[in-house]
Amino acid sequence: MATDASTPFQSVLSTLIEKFLQEKHACGYTYRESIRILRHLDSFLVQEGVTSCELPASIVRKWLAKKAHEGARTQAQRITVTRQFSSFLLRLGYSAYLPDCTLVARNPSTFVPRMLSDEELQNFFQAVDMLQPTARSPLRHLVMPEVFRLLYGCGFRVSEVLKLQVRDVDLDHGIITVHQGKFRKDRLVPPAWPVVNRLRKYAAHFDNRPPNAIFFPGPSGGPFSLRTVYTVFRKLLLQCGIPHAGRGKGPRIHDYRHLFAIHTLRRWYRGGEDLDAKLPLLATYLGHQNLSGTQRYLHLTAELFPEITARADAAFGDVIPRRVEP
Repeated sequence: MATDASTPFQSVLSTLIEKFLQEKHACGYTYRESIRILRHLDSFLVQEGVTSCELPASIVRKWLAKKAHEGARTQAQRITVTRQFSSFLLRLGYSAYLPDCTLVARNPSTFVPRMLSDEELQNFFQAVDMLQPTARSPLRHLVMPEVFRLLYGCGFRVSEVLKLQVRDVDLDHGIITVHQGKFRKDRLVPPAWPVVNRLRKYAAHFDNRPPNAIFFPGPSGGPFSLRTVYTVFRKLLLQCGIPHAGRGKGPRIHDYRHLFAIHTLRRWYRGGEDLDAKLPLLATYLGHQNLSGTQRYLHLTAELFPEITARADAAFGDVIPRRVEP
């Protein structure tokens, strides 16, 4: 059964699903992926012939059973959304089975980001600094060096950098504002002053721009697409002789975010800091929802840099900056 976004819900619970979504939207949640999951649930209820306003345990368990080729995270999303909808039904007095959140098959993650070495980092930034403008992308030689430095130097998500507007980049005070990042969170990020100074030189190439102009404009004036940035990234890796292990294995652009976190922890460790006490600062800087996503970097740091006290920092300045004016 079709689950297109324009297709109305069809099951006996369609009205209640709509009310549930209205409540979530009223609370400020976009709930995009959850809407897709609820459309599949709605189709499943029709397929199973559910005719009463309830969510029986047998139906819910069948719906939540792990599908072939489905990852644990995807199944966990379905369980979470179903639990929320069941709770909503129970609150309104309807019969609904509340699935246990532990139903998901939890497989320990074995993924380790492909971290560029210090030498590879140096070669990559030398290559990106030598990019030339093209007829189709006349500003890429100005934009890409700063985009990749923000990814490595501040741990931004790629989408956060590409969506930055002129008003978000305060070059007088050295503060970048991220609006509606992941988990719909805003945050203030202070780059290292060498990065701020680079951004000042970059901004000087443009005449007065309106506050809502894209700070790193693509050929059309809007933001560069993720695909375009990824294509540049892959070409630079090839140019530097850095092997790519294939889709999902990296190096990936997102690995710069991991590299930022691990190099920060490495620097703190070498400085004798209490890493557990520092984690809330790193979590806030990265825009993590909680500390669980940040704590795994402690393990990655130990795994990737067992000789941590003997290694030198990369030659690109501080990661989380020491706020000293130039």
